[in-house]
Amino acid sequence: MLPAFANEPLTDFTVPKHQAAFRQALARVRGRLGGHWPLVIGGEEVDTGSKIVSRNPCQPAEVIGSTAAATPKHVDLALDAAWEAFPAWARRRAEDRAALLVKLAAEMRRRKLELAAWETLEASKNWTEAEADVAEAIDFCEYYARQSLEFAQPVPVHDYPGEINQSWLQPLGAGVVIPPWNFPLAILTGMAAGPVAAGNTVVIKPSSYTPLVAGVFMEMVAAAGFPAGVINFLPGLGGEVGDYLVDHRRTRFINFTGSRQVGVRLTARAAQIHPGQQWLKRVCVELGGKDALVIDETADLEAAIPAVISSAFGFQGQKCSAASRLIVLQKVYAAVLERLVAAVEALQVGPAEENYPV
Repeated sequence: MLPAFANEPLTDFTVPKHQAAFRQALARVRGRLGGHWPLVIGGEEVDTGSKIVSRNPCQPAEVIGSTAAATPKHVDLALDAAWEAFPAWARRRAEDRAALLVKLAAEMRRRKLELAAWETLEASKNWTEAEADVAEAIDFCEYYARQSLEFAQPVPVHDYPGEINQSWLQPLGAGVVIPPWNFPLAILTGMAAGPVAAGNTVVIKPSSYTPLVAGVFMEMVAAAGFPAGVINFLPGLGGEVGDYLVDHRRTRFINFTGSRQVGVRLTARAAQIHPGQQWLKRVCVELGGKDALVIDETADLEAAIPAVISSAFGFQGQKCSAASRLIVLQKVYAAVLERLVAAVEALQVGPAEENYPV
């Protein structure tokens, strides 16, 4: 039995030894800059002869590394591998699948600061934002490991005289995971770990802006011992590879997080039936929103203003949970405006590697 779920603790970077540890992690990752990650299809590394080059957003001239760029033929191969792996993975005991997810969480935990350093360099997240994203990825693995045990239990049914009724959940098959660039590890992990925990297999197409974090994730998938074909790695251009994955007759389900525009387009494409398709595709999309904060006359402005600044400008506002509207009651409007303007003017902006706060 697994212990009760608990969130992964966050690192306090005001502590000097933690600052030193993160700088060491940045140095280690810098030692790997310029590296290349191939596709991973059915457990085999596949190079394609073409590349997706990843650059440091804070220093666009600096190349972080590259991945192979998939083509539609690689989509066919990846879905073939995922479907080939599916029957044995679906039949595997839930306890075994849970154990592998716990091992993946342990590998992430062991390389936690290294993963955060990759995010700092490839996605320009400051130290706190980057490490929090890694902690959330660990949480997803641990949470879904426990959920897989719940999924394996019979679903409650209504008893009826003279009948014996049973209901069990069953995995769907091979699906597609398309994560965004702004949370390149946590959302990728969450959208993949859930289906895998339930006995499905996946093909991951990471964002072309942050494919290296996904490549390092695949290193940990291999280290955790996942069977070949359960999790496949297929970076490629969205208009070519992404559309083909969504349209493919063998894609059983699609998990997507990103913009409303792309999500609506993806959902419409996924609704089309293609020759040889045996089912309606299941689609789960999480799309960007327009979040508001409300400040009324009872609010503690000493706490409210820093909260607004953090929400609106943290990670440059490049997340769906960022505050984009502020609703202020008239009684405190002038006081809020004065404090907010001063707080915005005091913001310091600089390279994520130097841990600027926003």
